Amino acid sequence: MIQACLNGRRTTRDHSAVPLTARQLARDAALARAAGASGVHLHPRDRHGRESLDAAVVSEAVRAVRRACPGLEVSVSTGLWMCEGDASAREAAVARWADTEHRPDVVSLNLDEPGFDRMAGALGELGVGVEAGVWSAADAERLLDGPHAATCHRVLVEMIDLPTERALPEADGILDRLARARLDVPVLLHGEGECTWPVLDHALALGLQTRIGLEDTLTDPEGQGVDGNAVLVRHAVTRRARVH
Repeated sequence: MIQACLNGRRTTRDHSAVPLTARQLARDAALARAAGASGVHLHPRDRHGRESLDAAVVSEAVRAVRRACPGLEVSVSTGLWMCEGDASAREAAVARWADTEHRPDVVSLNLDEPGFDRMAGALGELGVGVEAGVWSAADAERLLDGPHAATCHRVLVEMIDLPTERALPEADGILDRLARARLDVPVLLHGEGECTWPVLDHALALGLQTRIGLEDTLTDPEGQGVDGNAVLVRHAVTRRARVH
């Protein structure tokens, strides 16, 4: 699987092609799918361009992507910063998704943020899968010691803004810990920033799921700027073909 991470916390100040509105997200999702992505991850925005977990905002974005790309897995971020660090406010916002028809298939939920277990349980009741965001060995231990490790949709092993010489050994340490736990859950390994492409190559070599998109990098493997998400996905698909 190659997941396309369409926007993240970026805005058009970072790159003119960053999709923000529901229509833009749907367009980019369709282009990413045509390029070879089998899922998308997105950060919905309200009418002011702010990241939001509001039920209506999330539903509009998910609905637009599903109309453009029937059957494509849709993942949404639940980053705690969207609720100004308030775990209770996040829980309340997500609980209101129950009143909407268009909920994401899965959401990313970070282990290093308060309220992981409560949120994971609430999402399960909504029928929404959890992508457990593991940024460190300590996060991996928290996941494995908790009640939701075996029921996660996937584990995201995320190397965020690390130099490559640190990112690869840290990733391997986390992957080794997950392997020793014999956790029967898919793992998606990806990097962000300067380590994006080396970590993606490492994931492909290991046969793991991975992701690529403007959330993680604004440049191709050669360090050159790109037009948008679909170009990044095509590069990842080409690299996957070389491995397999």
